Order: sequence, then structure tokens, then C-alpha cells
Amino acid sequence: MAFLDNSGDIILDAVLTDTGRMRLARGDGSFRIAKFALGDDEVDYTLYNKEDARGSAFYDLEIMQAPILEAFTNNTSLMKSKLLTIARNNLLYLPILKLNQNGEGALNSSQAPNSFIVAADQATTNATDASPQGIGTGLAGLMLGATPANEAQAHVRIDQGLDTSDISPIRMLDADLRETEYSIEMDNRLGALFGLDGSAAQPAFIDDDNIASYRLTRDTDGNFVEDNAVTNNVGEGQGSNETIRGPRGTILKFRVGSSLNLQTSDYLFTTLGQTGQSYTVGAATVTGLGTIDTYVRVTGLTTGYRVDIPVQFVKKIS
Repeated sequence: MAFLDNSGDIILDAVLTDTGRMRLARGDGSFRIAKFALGDDEVDYTLYNKEDARGSAFYDLEIMQAPILEAFTNNTSLMKSKLLTIARNNLLYLPILKLNQNGEGALNSSQAPNSFIVAADQATTNATDASPQGIGTGLAGLMLGATPANEAQAHVRIDQGLDTSDISPIRMLDADLRETEYSIEMDNRLGALFGLDGSAAQPAFIDDDNIASYRLTRDTDGNFVEDNAVTNNVGEGQGSNETIRGPRGTILKFRVGSSLNLQTSDYLFTTLGQTGQSYTVGAATVTGLGTIDTYVRVTGLTTGYRVDIPVQFVKKIS
């Protein structure tokens, strides 16, 4: 890794990701550039100086001459802030993705702060259970990794729209600002993506770092992506389950199931995580737990907006 010197001419440095190089090496015609993205993660816009006495040609000179990292092939390390082109110039606000924690998407606040918890197997679900229903009462944000179809558990809900009170939520979000396709990335060794009905999503591809990428669209994956209908809005207010203050676009809902490896083996808990952990459930303490902390990354493919969802896999290993 190194820096590119931009003090002279502008340099364009482009490389294929590891997955792209793998497909190119196959030589079977499967490599095809269908889309690309641009980002400005390394640009410090505070360097723009409109007071420069030399004139407007020098306002952005420091930005243009700032060194940037050379391109490298790990697709998970770059492009945190993707550039967006919108033809019209009358926008005061841009849409965002926001984790909805109003009830159905509440995160755990005591055992794994601000994280969803995934019980890796049924034995762990039973060990953390404080009710006859086996739903882990007392652990907010708990998902049952071995039984993702069970309705009595948490799920992730991401809302999309304009998070401002300056525009009424009963207004429709413009079509060119509405997310209709999402990318979800997670460690394939640890878990997989499921709908609330228990249906498993199929990864679009799994890269050399075992990161599975899923592509979900409103038109083909209605059990994951749905419109946030105007009828769900309560007058000019928020509504009991809404987190976007202004016009709303789509909703993404999913659960995380645990991998077969996590269900049948303790290996990844001892090599990637921590052992000897304990949780307090109601008046009881559950000991001998292994934990692995990770993230599920959600990106809207229309706007490029991204959120990282903290997830902790938990397993009773002693």
C-alpha cells in the first residue's frame, strides 16, 4: 500500500478486485464489467478555499494536489462513501438508510451493547431462555440462528427515506431517490441471510475472503424489500413504528441464521471469538458462552448509502 502523488497531473489508478481477477483468470467469458462505482473517502472538502486571492482556479488546488491511497484489490476496504449523480439541482435533502429500533428492531443494550445477538444453535437458545416459548425473554435483539423461521424473535429492519421534519411524511418520495435494490454483505463462515418467513437468500457471489454478497430487489424479493406505503404514516406524525421523519421509500427486513459450522463446531468461536463469556437473563446467569463479533453491511444500490449492523454470534460451548 502506498500514496499517489497528485501534485502534478491527475492520476487514475484502477485495479480489479480479487473476485474480478479470479473471474478474469478463468478465461471462460464470465468476466464482464457490468457496473462500477466512484467514491471520495479520501477527499477533505474543508481544504476548498474560496477566499484564495489568486482566483477561482485555485479554490480547489489543495484538494486536487492532496495525496490519495493507491488502488488495492480488497473489495471490503474501500468505497465507504460512493458518489451519486442526480440530474436535477433542486434537492435540499438526500435519502438515507436508518436502522429502525422502534420495537421490532430493538437492539440488545446490556449483553452486547448496540448489537443483534444470534444464538448459534438450539442448545444455546434453550440456555438463554427465560420463558416456556423458547424466545430468550430478557435478551432484546435476539435472533434464533438455528430456526430463522420462528416468528417470535427479533429481525433487522432498515428504513429508507428523507430523515427531516421539514417535509411531511405523507408526501411520496421521488422515484429517483427511492431504493429498490440493496446489497447485503456478511461473513459466509458465520451466517446466512433469511427472510422473515424463513426463506434463505442465495448469495450473488462469495469472494476470496469468505464475504457473501446478496442482491435483493423490491420486484423479485418482496419478502425482503417492500414499499413503506403512505397508509403506514400517521397524519403528519411519526407513527409508532416509523424512524424516518420525512417522506419514506422502502423497507428492508431480514434475519441472520447461523452457519452449519457454527451449529456443529466450536472451532470458529475459539479461533475468531472469545470463550468463557456469560450473560445475565432475567434473574439467572448463563455461563460458558463463546461469542464472535461481526458486522452485516447493507448498501442501497441507488444512492450508495451504507449502514453497518453489529451482530454477535453466541454459543453455549461448556
